[in-house]
Amino acid sequence: MASAFLKNPTKISNFLIQRQLNNRYTINDSIKVPSFLCNKMQSKPYFRLPNCMRKPREYETSPMFSSSFCFSSSSSSATAAATSISKVGFVGWYLGMIKSWPILTKSFTSAFIYTAADLSSQTIVKQTSEPVDFVRTLRMAGYGMVILGPSLHFWFNFVSKLLPRRDILSTLKKMVMGQTLYGPAITVIFFSFNARMQGETSPEIVSRLKRDLLPTMLSGIMYWPICDFITFRFVPVQLQPLVSNSFSYLWTIYLTYMANLEKAEVASC
Repeated sequence: MASAFLKNPTKISNFLIQRQLNNRYTINDSIKVPSFLCNKMQSKPYFRLPNCMRKPREYETSPMFSSSFCFSSSSSSATAAATSISKVGFVGWYLGMIKSWPILTKSFTSAFIYTAADLSSQTIVKQTSEPVDFVRTLRMAGYGMVILGPSLHFWFNFVSKLLPRRDILSTLKKMVMGQTLYGPAITVIFFSFNARMQGETSPEIVSRLKRDLLPTMLSGIMYWPICDFITFRFVPVQLQPLVSNSFSYLWTIYLTYMANLEKAEVASC
């Protein structure tokens, strides 16, 4: 047979062509295309709608991508979570009281802090054998309740309306206003109130102010600017009296000591 093929080259070429054709058809027949692909290919439209008229595709999110997306969304809502947490406990209760009874709540806060500060001041200054002067403590608590608490409420609200922003420049302006307007005024009222409650006369009150006001103001300049900066820059207006009263605890220890010094001598004409 091989000799026959060698004698006739035409038969060899026809045989090879026939063999290649048989192999091609055999491979195509062995590959079966799924029916749904055939239907999809047959039903393919000959035109496409514009993008604006097409129905948007819906994709399923993998679990890994879903978890990462949830993590990013939860991190973006960290502020809201912190706010909800801050509403639980003492801060939440205090904010509720401020919303319901703003002036009364701030008045009781000032009275409590002045009571604690005066007791601390007496403990530091007095001898061990000396009893606690509860009349003095009650006097300090009355000042915080009647004068300081309401004045802080109206002062911080006034400043926040006048300078609503909390940027650096606005904060510095509020600090200057506090040191030049509210600070001197409330210090004069404090010394005058305490002296009057101790039975001092008007000339004695004036003499006390001449003696004690300037040293107290100079001491306040070294303490209150940093406290005011923190209060005005980082604290919401509804919590500013609480923070200011917290800072005033140490200051009030010194202030109650100055307010309860002996009477100043009245200058004779």
